[in-house]
Amino acid sequence: MEFIHNILHFINWGFIKSFIIMMILFTIMILIHELGHMLAAKAVGIRVDKFGFGFPIGPTLFSKKIGETEVLIHAFLFGGYVSFPDDEEDCDLPKDSPKRYANKNIWQKLFVLVAGVAGNILLVYILVLLAGGLWKQLPSNEYQIKFDKYAPSALETTLNSGFEKGDIIYSINGQKIIYPASSNKFFTMSKEFDGQASQNIIDKKYDDLIAINPNIDFEEIIPAGTTIKIPEYTDEPAIELSQDNMLGIGKEKLHETPLSDNQKNLRDDINYSNEYTLKNDTYLIDIAAAISDTKKPISVIVLRDGQQVALNTLYSGKDGKLGIQQEFIEKYTPTKTFKQLITGTCSYVNYNTKLMFYVLGKLFTGQISFNNLNGIIAVVKIGSDVINYQGLFKGLLFAAIISLNLAIMNILPIPALDGGHVMFLIIEKITGKEIDKEVLNKINNIFFYLLIALILYVSYNDIFGLITGKF
Repeated sequence: MEFIHNILHFINWGFIKSFIIMMILFTIMILIHELGHMLAAKAVGIRVDKFGFGFPIGPTLFSKKIGETEVLIHAFLFGGYVSFPDDEEDCDLPKDSPKRYANKNIWQKLFVLVAGVAGNILLVYILVLLAGGLWKQLPSNEYQIKFDKYAPSALETTLNSGFEKGDIIYSINGQKIIYPASSNKFFTMSKEFDGQASQNIIDKKYDDLIAINPNIDFEEIIPAGTTIKIPEYTDEPAIELSQDNMLGIGKEKLHETPLSDNQKNLRDDINYSNEYTLKNDTYLIDIAAAISDTKKPISVIVLRDGQQVALNTLYSGKDGKLGIQQEFIEKYTPTKTFKQLITGTCSYVNYNTKLMFYVLGKLFTGQISFNNLNGIIAVVKIGSDVINYQGLFKGLLFAAIISLNLAIMNILPIPALDGGHVMFLIIEKITGKEIDKEVLNKINNIFFYLLIALILYVSYNDIFGLITGKF
């Protein structure tokens, strides 16, 4: 049924219009990138033989010669390319022709290589300027999280916390809240009986158990039927979130000791009792671990009428929820004047550029799984939803972020991408030696096919995500 619902979603006319708009925007991004290469090549006197939209895999849907350049549209619409005489073995130009890419100096080559990325970056600023100019505001990349009301499932500590409608959640456990994912991350990770506990607390409970049960021999396994006095329960340390979790990326590691299944069962069975009669032969360390996994306090400060107000301590339930409904309000920067528009645009682009490099760093160091990667299918679907539900304003900004993403990915020093070609040029300049063309072609071909494999992989992720309703 969920699959059918997702298919019907595509048939919705509003979505179809948004889908078409997003496809047009995405097509413009690719065309501008390749157009940058082509115009730069022509500017330095390089002949452009082919201007291709899509990769040359499978059938060609359209082909027409315009001047000296053949324009092609391929069925595999996942990119684009510009072909120079150097790319064709049977080219009619002599080897020493000034119209060949290979016969240009390093600065001319670099100009051609980075022109595509420059085109995408230019498009980013145009889209953001357009959005800010038309709607007179731009996102500040911060949110206000407001308390709306208590949910029917609200816990007793939640009801006694002191929340009032309209309260803005200012900080949790001393950390300022400006991202929509942050508050729920605190609540989820503070859940009761989370299956892990601090080793320091486990060691303390171990000693406490020995101290209040002097008549029990803890040197050996404790036999079933033995009644154990349980020391006073204590809260676990309050959660502190890393920058990754505040942003909603990656998984937080609490550096606590995980409980075994036996210890979890024992914990559930004891369930805050003052004493407990063992049902099975048990080791002392298992009891200590079981009573150490309790609950983590949540300290919330809200803004109320402009003043900071500390609420009573809250605790999440075993499902990681408090039982409150929140309202997430995005904060905007006004762009009514020319100065505000320019400043707001630069601020918006700079923030998202830093964020993308930060996420890429996490991706390449394995801190974010490649399973989270998505491609053009997901981009178009998400972008279409953004336009359909949030309007063209957010759609333009989303397209700007994707164009920025394309620029950054293309400039990475990876063979087969623009950045890879730039890297080889720099190596040649530093060493003073030209890299063997046959070796260079082999390296680029290997990475080209790896790139195709990556595209197919993320496309599978996209299709699976559509079928399962992830997007």
